[in-house]
Amino acid sequence: MSIMDWPAGDRPREKLLERGAAALSDAELLAIFLRVGMPGKSAVDLARELLDRFNGLNHLFASDIAAFISIPGMGPAKYAQLQAVLEMAKRALSEKMRLGDALNSPQTVRDFLQLKMRGLGHEVFMVLFLDSQNRVLAAPELFRGTLTQTSVYPREVVKQALAWNAAGVILAHNHPSGVAEPSQADRWLTDQLKAALGLIDVKVLDHFIVAGRDGLSFAERGWL
Repeated sequence: MSIMDWPAGDRPREKLLERGAAALSDAELLAIFLRVGMPGKSAVDLARELLDRFNGLNHLFASDIAAFISIPGMGPAKYAQLQAVLEMAKRALSEKMRLGDALNSPQTVRDFLQLKMRGLGHEVFMVLFLDSQNRVLAAPELFRGTLTQTSVYPREVVKQALAWNAAGVILAHNHPSGVAEPSQADRWLTDQLKAALGLIDVKVLDHFIVAGRDGLSFAERGWL
């Protein structure tokens, strides 16, 4: 049955307009993006198949073009559109952080970091450099590692903090394992960076760990 044959209240587009995007499932949101299905499959059916194939939105967004276009009905144009949507979301959140106090909108920071990091198969370490009013000056990925280890050099973080004339920083890295709890190495590194940055009067305001849909904040745990 085509989506057009469904009751109006069950159609993803009409449901979104009536109840808001938050009321839709992942499959329904993806179906709106896909617009059309395939012979014998509605857009929602195809969306569910994609989510099953990639084990959720995280891995779908992080997929490379070869894996994406291997799915019947998906091609380079649709992959480009998906990446454009993801990049626009990242830029919108980044702009919001630049214009406002990052510490007064921790959920915006968390959402931005999850968009940047979740679904990655390797570990990355980012630093958000903040001005004296806690507005984001820059958010570069400084280090990249293997699945289990990242080499982070405090000297490079200090160098970047001086270059941006930062007053504070928010540290962030991901756990591809999906477990957000910090290791002893994570806590040791945080202490090392806090000490190094303290020498140039730059405060470490938080350290986020992103693991899938989860995000752990050192500040919320009282570890900073």
